[in-house]
Order: sequence, then structure tokens, then C-alpha cells
Amino acid sequence: MPARLTRVSDSISDHTYRMAMLAMCTSDSTFDVSKCVMMDVVLKRKISTDDMAVGDITPREGISKQEKQRLEAEAMHNFVHDMLHGSPAALRIEALWNEHEEGEMNEAKFVKDLDRLEMALQAREYETAHALDLYPFFDSSLPICVI
Repeated sequence: MPARLTRVSDSISDHTYRMAMLAMCTSDSTFDVSKCVMMDVVLKRKISTDDMAVGDITPREGISKQEKQRLEAEAMHNFVHDMLHGSPAALRIEALWNEHEEGEMNEAKFVKDLDRLEMALQAREYETAHALDLYPFFDSSLPICVI
């Protein structure tokens, strides 16, 4: 999305709140909703921590997915072990982040789907409010399926 719009309209706290509300609205009783909300908060904390440590890495910057993951993992490790001194709460944060990154558990998959949904909803709001065509953004937010 255009930077001029996201600076005014978007914030990590807005996105986190909306994702938490979406998670709490699920009727699927197989999900641990509290865990989903905590995972979302940890994911957003990771993003803001990474932004401070490594900046907001976008696909345009030409950094490989592996290098991006390495930088993010390093930033999270520094946050958990250097800033929070590996406390029990810090280790819980790290475990939730690792679970999200591995993407194997149902809650992690659900949170990733909610993240995409919320970004699409937000983009649609920007389109409507600012008479924009954000079709390329919608395409880029879809998961890539390899068959």
C-alpha cells in the first residue's frame, strides 16, 4: 500500500486489535482462541522488534526469504534473551513465535490466515476511502500454492 496512506491509517496496534477480535469471533471450538490471540500479539511484537532491529524488509529489497528469516530469528533471539533475559515469560513468547513460524499447528495456520484476511480487509477500506486500485496488493497477499 502507498506509504503515505499506511503512515496515517495503519498501525501495528490497529492490526493486532482487529486480528484479536477476528480470532475471538471464530465458532470453531477446535482452536485454542487464547493461544491464537497471544500468538497474534507475539507476531506483531516480532514485527515491531524486527523493524527496530533490521527494518521493514519488503520483497523489493531483494533479500532472500532465507536471509529475511535469519534476520528475524536473530532479532527475536536478541529480544527474548538479551532484552528479556530469557525469563519464563520471554521463553513463552519465543515458543509462540517459533510455533507460528513453523506453521504446523492449527492455531498457527489460523493466525496466518487471519493476518491475510485482515490485511485484505484493510486494503479494501483504503481502496474505498481513497479511490485507489489495490488489486496488485490483493494478489501479493494470497498464499502461493505449489501443486
